[in-house]
Amino acid sequence: MGEYAPPSDAIDARGTRVAIAVGRFNGHITGPLLEGARRLLARHHAPDPTVAWVPGAFELPLAAQRLTAGHDAVVALGAVVRGDTPHFEFVAGEAAAGLMRVGLDTGVPVVFGVLTTDTVGQAEARIGGAEGHKGEEAALSALEMVDVMRRLPGPTR
Repeated sequence: MGEYAPPSDAIDARGTRVAIAVGRFNGHITGPLLEGARRLLARHHAPDPTVAWVPGAFELPLAAQRLTAGHDAVVALGAVVRGDTPHFEFVAGEAAAGLMRVGLDTGVPVVFGVLTTDTVGQAEARIGGAEGHKGEEAALSALEMVDVMRRLPGPTR
């Protein structure tokens, strides 16, 4: 059996159609996540992504499901910051489960780029601070998954 893991920097994404679903809630975090994802895609020569803004992280799975039509991958970006109620667990968990289900049901890579942090400061550290840039990482994961899926044997969409 072959090996299906090219170096990330070697991926040429010309012609790779990526869509990005972005939650507006915590927009001061999700806006920079989107910009990082766009930067990474441009660095790998991907066409401009289709972008769909939704109210928040909970709505990402439905938008991602629709975006799988006509796209090679979908990146879901959001920010859920823990508060004083259990709302955090419900939103983050259901968003993750829904996005996973969309990918499995459609065969299109769907990348979970939703920050789930205890504080706004932790989220800010993940949009170009000490913890790197999670928008860029999510976009790179999408390109890697498209590449892997194209190389793996089996039916294609």
